[in-house]
Amino acid sequence: MPNSPKTTPSPSLDNALGKPRPGQARPPIDEHAGNGGELHQDIAEDGDHHDGAAHLTDNFGHRIADNQNSLRAGERGPTLLEDFILREKIFHFDHERIPERIVHARGSGAHGVFECTRAIPDLTKASIFQQKGASCPVFVRFSTVAGGAGSVDTPRDVRGFAVKLYTDSGNWDLVGNNIPVFFIQDAIKFPDLVHSVKMEADRGYPQAASAHDTFWDFVSLMPESMHMVMWAMSDRAIPRSLRMIEGFGVHTFRLVNAAGEGRFVKFHWKPVLGMASTTWDEAVKIAGADPDFHRRDLFEAIAAGDFPQWDMGVQVFDEAWAAKQPYDVLDATKLIPEEEIPVEIVGRMTLNRNVDNFFAETEQVAFMPTNVIPGIDFTNDPLLQGRLFSYLDTQKSRLGTANFHQIPINAPKCPFHNFQRDGMMQTLVPAGRANYEPNSLAEAGEDSGPRACPETGFTSFTANDERNDGSAKLRIRAELFADHYSQARLFYRSQTANEQAHIASAIVFELSKVQMAHVRIRVVARLRNIDEDLASRVAAGLAMDLPEKAEAARAPIDMKRSDALSIQKQATDTLKGRKVGILFAEGSDKASIDTLKAEIEGAGGTAFLVAPMIGPIRVKGGTLAADGQLAGSPSVLFDAVASILMPDAAEKLTRDGAAIQWFMDAFAHCKTIAHCKGTQVLLDKAHVSPDEGVVPIEDFLKAGTKRHWAREPKVRDLA
Repeated sequence: MPNSPKTTPSPSLDNALGKPRPGQARPPIDEHAGNGGELHQDIAEDGDHHDGAAHLTDNFGHRIADNQNSLRAGERGPTLLEDFILREKIFHFDHERIPERIVHARGSGAHGVFECTRAIPDLTKASIFQQKGASCPVFVRFSTVAGGAGSVDTPRDVRGFAVKLYTDSGNWDLVGNNIPVFFIQDAIKFPDLVHSVKMEADRGYPQAASAHDTFWDFVSLMPESMHMVMWAMSDRAIPRSLRMIEGFGVHTFRLVNAAGEGRFVKFHWKPVLGMASTTWDEAVKIAGADPDFHRRDLFEAIAAGDFPQWDMGVQVFDEAWAAKQPYDVLDATKLIPEEEIPVEIVGRMTLNRNVDNFFAETEQVAFMPTNVIPGIDFTNDPLLQGRLFSYLDTQKSRLGTANFHQIPINAPKCPFHNFQRDGMMQTLVPAGRANYEPNSLAEAGEDSGPRACPETGFTSFTANDERNDGSAKLRIRAELFADHYSQARLFYRSQTANEQAHIASAIVFELSKVQMAHVRIRVVARLRNIDEDLASRVAAGLAMDLPEKAEAARAPIDMKRSDALSIQKQATDTLKGRKVGILFAEGSDKASIDTLKAEIEGAGGTAFLVAPMIGPIRVKGGTLAADGQLAGSPSVLFDAVASILMPDAAEKLTRDGAAIQWFMDAFAHCKTIAHCKGTQVLLDKAHVSPDEGVVPIEDFLKAGTKRHWAREPKVRDLA
């Protein structure tokens, strides 16, 4: 092949004509595809080509002679339409983005491997579980639910936990959350739920937050949501790290063995590092300090070789056991207490590789619950059944428009009214914020939108299909689905007193943002069916009278408390996966810092050095560079803090607001504070009083990174 025409690059355009920058990826060359073999030889033999790099081409393989200048009619003339290189480049750039997901838009992904640690061929014929040691690649996407792709990582929210297992029988997508139950029982309510929690329709805010009218209006009208509300208001909704959350398949699925025998199953992912959470105040401050806190934490852990791991567990049971329970196992608002059916570990997942390109992998990955392999099957869970349809439709919609019915040839000739909104090519202009149902916006003087009409609305024909085996087509729920409060009560009463206070305070905060008084009253009336003390605390926090208890469709029952539902009851005091901030300044003792850092890292933790300046800083014993500057490394980024300061340096820092706030926040967030004697003047300035978590530097390992919740009443008022 002849050499490409040479051009003279501008002196300011180093590397512009093909010279690869450090770390620049090159596409693999397949010698069996197209002109790959010839191109490979040409690269090797073309002596005047830059460093053996591939020739720059357009998307159809045409070599480009000049990638810096458009084709013009003369030196100062207009650009010519025939410049196909320009048109292709701009065209592709204009179409680089696809519509973001309606929910779970903000996600973080990673590659890894799943390995079967216990074969279960008696339960399932799924190939991955046939023998111990069987393995397959996986891709996992963690996400928030309510916010857009540009929102922050730490809002109070459910976390998506979607796993794609690339098995030898095909892809198995286990698409779940970090909470084992859900807000609704039937998929027909999912659009209403999401509309209510998203930004309000007429004003476009709040972003990534449930603390507003429409969400609490909806849940106050849907008592089945109250169990999930307990979880969402708990510390599980403000996790410390994506590496420290549990994952759940949510639904009841089936395992089917080679003999065709089926049993019910619930899927669990249990983090090897254990669960951990932040406080609400901490989560808010982290959002300001590092909006990408979780994404960065996951990426850096994998890059450092600290591969996150989860054990896969199953709860397996049959129809006979299910029939004896006071709840329906096909109800997605219910869980099965681990004390009743223990979780049996059958595998381990390890995330060991970050993505190479965020858009190509994390953004474009498409999960669908319909992706199962032989040996895994569905049940009649009505929420699951809706998801089996929804996900395929969702993936297709990201390539086109949901509003094709507004094209004139498709548009109805009669009026139509519903709560469907937005999408590409929306030509209607719906007014008001009523885009979900049920709603009580009419009580606030607003248009509440259309309503279903049982008398004249469409109903399925069932007369010829009605049989006594329960197979008739009905829009109805089983009687046990009407128990909306028993498991919400189980969850709340299984928490520690401290966690209960967090739940009550979270509800008070969220309802304080709700402007419609009747919604606040209705929520508190629902809470009385869960726990009277909880309802009273919330009412007191809102300065309102305790309303009459809401009528329950089915009277709640008291269930045996489950320690597995509490983060604090399961907490282990460990440094593994945790980060400790060590504050130092000029004159600090380097030997003491090195000793403390070695102890932390020896216990599996990460030490992060913080100083007023990045450095190198003169210290006793030499010089030391900080990992982060004090003003940009607030204590909310760490699981515990320590300080090694000379008295004069500490005295100087008492005039630095960032230093005072560093200790105030750590104390307020109930973290361990290990300090030397020289730091005392700073602690006094920050009003840090002694307790079991404020210890001399030599006692740091003894105090650990656990939260010292006994301190909390001293630092904040909880509901």
